[in-house]
Amino acid sequence: MNIMQPKISGAILAGGRATRMGGNDKGLIFLNKKPLYQHIADKLFPQVDELIINANRNLDIYRQSGYHIVPDLTPDFSGPLSGMLTALKSASYDWVIFVPCDVPDLPTDLVIRLWQGKQQALAAYVNDGSRAHPTIALLHRSLTSQLENYLANGDRKLILFMHKIRAIAVQFDDNPIVFTNLNTPQDCQHWEHIQEIKK
Repeated sequence: MNIMQPKISGAILAGGRATRMGGNDKGLIFLNKKPLYQHIADKLFPQVDELIINANRNLDIYRQSGYHIVPDLTPDFSGPLSGMLTALKSASYDWVIFVPCDVPDLPTDLVIRLWQGKQQALAAYVNDGSRAHPTIALLHRSLTSQLENYLANGDRKLILFMHKIRAIAVQFDDNPIVFTNLNTPQDCQHWEHIQEIKK
């Protein structure tokens, strides 16, 4: 018997440098006539009670989406953990689900499965059966100070932070391909090609 799912904030992490995309803002790269982050928003928004986008560039373009846009509190592009800290501090609700801006095939049951899979833990993240995806994670806001301390110590490794806070790895090995992230322009072209074949 699972405890009833509370209200959950969703956060899309779009604040990185995207060096493998030639430095272009990854979330704004168009796929099938729609920016990449919008594919993620369309999948995530129905599963959450509010949606935040963590972005550090092109804020006016992201604001056109109507979602709440929050830039990193730390100005040094210190990776996904910085975006997570910013979203934890900006969220309206105690639980926040994080998703990077480059996973357009997210499962529609992502939030409920992470919620149920975390058991009594304060954090959980996706494992697709062969690899961990710590950027796709559910965290409780009470972890904010631990995350602040971790970053203040100069630590940046996300998976180590997950181990430190005893996050549960929730298995999504039934369909690992949905967690494929698009890192390069070639990845994007391949994804569009696959979508065409599916039609």
